[in-house]
Amino acid sequence: MRQLLLLRHAKSSWDEATLSDHARPLNARGRQAAAAMAEQMRELGLAPDIVLVSSARRTLQTLEALQPLEGSPIIEVMDDLYLAPWQRLMETLRGIPETARSVLLIGHNPGLHELGLALMGPAGVAMGGAHARRLTEGYPTGALAEFTVAGAWRQLQDGGGRLVRFLAPRDLPEVAV
Repeated sequence: MRQLLLLRHAKSSWDEATLSDHARPLNARGRQAAAAMAEQMRELGLAPDIVLVSSARRTLQTLEALQPLEGSPIIEVMDDLYLAPWQRLMETLRGIPETARSVLLIGHNPGLHELGLALMGPAGVAMGGAHARRLTEGYPTGALAEFTVAGAWRQLQDGGGRLVRFLAPRDLPEVAV
């Protein structure tokens, strides 16, 4: 059984109007949320073998907040994950080496949200449950979806993941308002 972790970048700043979208950093709330999610991931024992991260500043800063990651995973910064549609994200995941047991993808909406829904597939959405219901409602900044994947990465398809949990920063006591 393989594990797939989908993490949306934490809350970003809009304070500097001259910055491109790609260059926007995390704001203070985002830094706090990313640190809290990192702690939660450690407590849950979520330790990826490979991390795929968009080259945008806010995703890289989200990754920084997760450091150190247990087991020193391979980290691949990818320009084409920036604002990628879910189909591109799925295609990227199909290229993961079969030796990888756990993968963390740090990216952006709407692609990440749509990928999560596609992985659950209509049957997973219909089965419901609290985590599935929350994922169907939206994918807030800093949120993490954990899936199990039964088959090979190269065969990943719609409905190919089982949602284990969906956590948003507001679920964590360090961040809850």
